[in-house]
Amino acid sequence: MVVVRYKKELQDTLKIYRSGRQKIGFVPTMGALHQGHLSLVERALAENAVTVVSIFVNPTQFDNPLDLEKYPENLEKDVLLLEELSTSIIVFAPSPSEIYNGNIVARSYDFNGLETVMEGAYRAGHFDGVATVVELLFSAVAPHTAYFGEKDFQQLQIIRKLTALQELPITIIGCPIEREFNGLARSSRNERLSKPTRENAGFIYAVLLTARKKFGTENALLIKDWVTSSFADNPLFELEYFEMVNEETLVPLAEKKENIKYRAFIAVYAEGIRLIDNIALN
Repeated sequence: MVVVRYKKELQDTLKIYRSGRQKIGFVPTMGALHQGHLSLVERALAENAVTVVSIFVNPTQFDNPLDLEKYPENLEKDVLLLEELSTSIIVFAPSPSEIYNGNIVARSYDFNGLETVMEGAYRAGHFDGVATVVELLFSAVAPHTAYFGEKDFQQLQIIRKLTALQELPITIIGCPIEREFNGLARSSRNERLSKPTRENAGFIYAVLLTARKKFGTENALLIKDWVTSSFADNPLFELEYFEMVNEETLVPLAEKKENIKYRAFIAVYAEGIRLIDNIALN
């Protein structure tokens, strides 16, 4: 297992693959790896000659400083998990100063409204920070393919848009959500939940499944009312938002139209910990 801290060291390590015109896969993460991350890495390993996994907690995408402070970090444990998959993975674990060239500030982007709804509406500047670090990581790694989980589906759409706007020669691949035994979407934040709350958090996915079932026969307003009342009746969870949107544009659903893919998105607080999830509706 190779662990590199500097961009030049990474690029020197990748030279042999570039010279042989071999495919380089990339999985960007913020560490605290779980099976969701590992499933992305497994796919990258299957589809590329070499896989780079970045482990970098990006300070510019946190609107809440306490959230950044509490984000779990354990590079040694993450490396051990990756070694179980393959010893040929290249781990890129830079410092903030290294990745940002000493100027740790997010750039400003216009993604044609993708960044202003849902997560963007509730987390000021979040997607500017995400897009900034992804663009910087893409520049450092220069991969052929990059893999992202669909749990952060809005982020996935923004990264696709970023790649198109910047005309980057990178194929963006979205991978299915990995779930725990009860349906809870896997997330590093889940580790901060108490055992009883984590066991009961399958309620979030159960609500999404029922919303999808209702989508076939009920209008959007009735479904949103039902979701709101379902959470009002469950004291363990506090609903922040539930939205049904056009999957491509992320514009909220007003009237269902044929040949349009729709997706439901949800954000919930449990014990002060923010959890997100989504599901395809049709």
